[in-house]
Amino acid sequence: MTRGLLLFAHGARDPNWATPFDEVARRVREAAPDLAVELAFLEFMTPDIATAGARLAGRGCDTVSVVPLFLGAGGHVRKDLPALLEELSRAHPQVRWQLQPAVGELAPVIEAMARMALSLAGD
Repeated sequence: MTRGLLLFAHGARDPNWATPFDEVARRVREAAPDLAVELAFLEFMTPDIATAGARLAGRGCDTVSVVPLFLGAGGHVRKDLPALLEELSRAHPQVRWQLQPAVGELAPVIEAMARMALSLAGD
């Protein structure tokens, strides 16, 4: 089995907005050099999810974890992303696309944000 990781972020018109997401992808690649990793954006930035997904499929991935780099699972994660994954499934039926929870809803991320907020408040 060849696993892949598709990191999915919203996108913005300001190119500097993507810096932390690029850093997440870089750190994941560094920590797991054998894992195929792509970062994709919903809008305004490239690559889009179809392009990033095609890259992973082209690298022979048969299972791809799709990780939304969102603080919460709003409409983009609950509605738009499943529709985009359906399109990927039709385009690349040999790949199993596994949607994961939005990272911002996971307890370790919430805890890290709370600790950082306290630190910035001077506690």
